[in-house]
Amino acid sequence: MAIGTFTVLHDTRPEDTKLPAFMVSTTRGFLPRLEPIATLPKEFDLLESILQRMPIKKLDGTPGLLANGTLGETVLKELPDLTWAVEKYRENLPLQNALYRDYSFLASAYLLEPCHERFMKGEPYGLGRQVLPKNISVPISRCAEIAGFKPFMEYAGSYALYNYRLADPTQGLEYSNLRLIRAFEHGLDPTSSEAGFVLVHVDMVRNSGPLIAGVVSALNACAANDRPVFIDSLEEIVRAMTVVNSVMENMWGKSKANDYTSFRTFIFGITSQSMFPNGVIYEGVSDIPLSFRGESGANDSMIPLCDNFCQISMPSTPLTEILKDFRAYRPGNHREFLEYVNTRSRSIGLKAYALEERDSASAYLRILNQVRDFRWRHWCFTREYILKKTAHPTATGGSPIVTWLPNQLIAVMDEMVSVWEGADRELDGCEDLMERTTVQRETLMKEVGKYSLERGGV
Repeated sequence: MAIGTFTVLHDTRPEDTKLPAFMVSTTRGFLPRLEPIATLPKEFDLLESILQRMPIKKLDGTPGLLANGTLGETVLKELPDLTWAVEKYRENLPLQNALYRDYSFLASAYLLEPCHERFMKGEPYGLGRQVLPKNISVPISRCAEIAGFKPFMEYAGSYALYNYRLADPTQGLEYSNLRLIRAFEHGLDPTSSEAGFVLVHVDMVRNSGPLIAGVVSALNACAANDRPVFIDSLEEIVRAMTVVNSVMENMWGKSKANDYTSFRTFIFGITSQSMFPNGVIYEGVSDIPLSFRGESGANDSMIPLCDNFCQISMPSTPLTEILKDFRAYRPGNHREFLEYVNTRSRSIGLKAYALEERDSASAYLRILNQVRDFRWRHWCFTREYILKKTAHPTATGGSPIVTWLPNQLIAVMDEMVSVWEGADRELDGCEDLMERTTVQRETLMKEVGKYSLERGGV
């Protein structure tokens, strides 16, 4: 359906290989518009062979190349430069996305293999490999360019949202039917913590279609001054985010906190990481070291969509500048949609329109509460999975590990307080959530202070 200058798909046209793998839709949300391609053409058999042998524990349960530190030498010995094969399939954009996923997995594993070995010995990460060999750097640069990504692992196009397959195609996207395509540690076992970490993200995003539909409907209703439809659309957004948050809670059971740091090493980026103090030379691509942010859940599009729709104001801090930098690490169609929503919401005065009347103001505040709930859960995961397990000061994407999430979480809490205090009467169903927000804000500030002090102010 046409929406101003942006088209949100309903029919995702899964047979059309000319369209990018990622398009915004009301049916599949921010997931790829067709199930990810799991099997590469025969021209990439040597790449496939290495990727299947790569995980610490392979699909058959036996040790892989990363288990004994032989991935690097295997890549240099066995893998040819397959750029010619990438070019052969340049018109097939979903396949280019699969190639990008696979080469980015190999690039991360190659560069960070020495760091993983040290970490498992209880040592600091030290330095990663500082040069990406031509047989990886040239093809990843080419397929990333064609598919519209940075030539390094990203959340949507590689590690998470394009890294699942259906065990039984007839059973759809039910969590029990999801399997990883690529893994670093034990992720090919669907019961492992690595699989759980990735697949819970897929499970969350599969519920993003109704969120997108609600946002689009609310924008149109606001522009048309149709308040009943506007309120119904806001309520649809609340319901969609409630489902997403309930799925997010499953992370506790699907991926254990004690396991996370053992595979987390492989999703670090280059930017702002001690492992790559001067960047990485992409052999055959650039004589100047390159630097890219690592895989991060901050690259997901659901919460930024809510931020832009609700016009949540972020503080003018270096942390917010990092947030802006993350915008470049999403599929192009997602980036365009988020910017469209941001621009249109402001141009039609959606926030002011929502706050004019009690029912719409209540729904608007409850959307903010869902954003707060999501970010609070994310903070709790960060605290239990990372802060209590490692002293490394930066997150995988290169943001400061202690202060990064609170920067955005406090912003939405402040926005909630502003709406609540600005209302001329109490908003239905919001008293308890505001009390909870006040308590959480106090708790958060104490926790940030505690961890900052422990880490020397980091």
